[in-house]
Amino acid sequence: MSTEALAAIRATLNEGRLIPYLGPGTLALAGDNLPLPAGPDPLVAKLTAKATVPHKIRKNLSAAAQYIENFKHRKTISSVMTDAFKAQVPPTALHTYLAAQEKIPLVVYAWYDNLMLQAMQASRTNKWGHVQGVSHAEHLATWVQYFNADNSLIDKEAELATAEAWESVLYYPWGCVTPGSNFLVSDSDYVEVLTEIDIQTPIPEKVMEIRTGRNFLFLGCRFSSQVERIFAFQIMKRSSEKHWAVLPEEPTKNELKFFKRYNIERIDMPLADFVAEFVQQKEAALA
Repeated sequence: MSTEALAAIRATLNEGRLIPYLGPGTLALAGDNLPLPAGPDPLVAKLTAKATVPHKIRKNLSAAAQYIENFKHRKTISSVMTDAFKAQVPPTALHTYLAAQEKIPLVVYAWYDNLMLQAMQASRTNKWGHVQGVSHAEHLATWVQYFNADNSLIDKEAELATAEAWESVLYYPWGCVTPGSNFLVSDSDYVEVLTEIDIQTPIPEKVMEIRTGRNFLFLGCRFSSQVERIFAFQIMKRSSEKHWAVLPEEPTKNELKFFKRYNIERIDMPLADFVAEFVQQKEAALA
């Protein structure tokens, strides 16, 4: 990683302008024999092991989830997803480090595990809460649910007033296993959101407020699918004109186009190496 990129990322953190956007790849930092699915492929394998799905869609997460929802019931998807993410795994060094940085006003977590939530509950002392995307199949005409730091659900009428007092937010755009097993995962889940996301209706107002003029740092994310790219763009809309993504794997053509279009600088190094260097440099700067 270039010293310029590291210095720029650290500067945005020190100034309260950095927004980490974490994906399932961050779970790789938890070590070997991880009981949680760390990406769409292992997750769809867990789903199709519990329910019969046509061969042609067995490796397509959203299509497989839709098939199970159609022929088994939505409750089956919720049950299988909850089972896939029920194992208790402690936060990694990355999750713990980010949770301790109270100058970070927003963390976006684009996966279903609760490691980031655990980390923030263990170390945050400022006023904060979390917001989760929810499925219309289970919560009619509702895009998100707001929770206090202790996981208590906030009444819909009090959501905005409560969030106004938060100094930082943890946002799960696809839902989270904790506390209510909220999951956006099937084709119909995404269709509901994507039909409205261009006008920002499904994006929480507090998230839209915080992101303005800030810089995103993508960690453990891929943008090879259209859904991944659309969510990332819509969440970072009206933010700054400079972002970063740690991606050691060879980018796809669509990922390269995405990076170029939104001025996302690719950092070509393993995530574990980036975390070690970033944390070390940050701690050295504070010494």
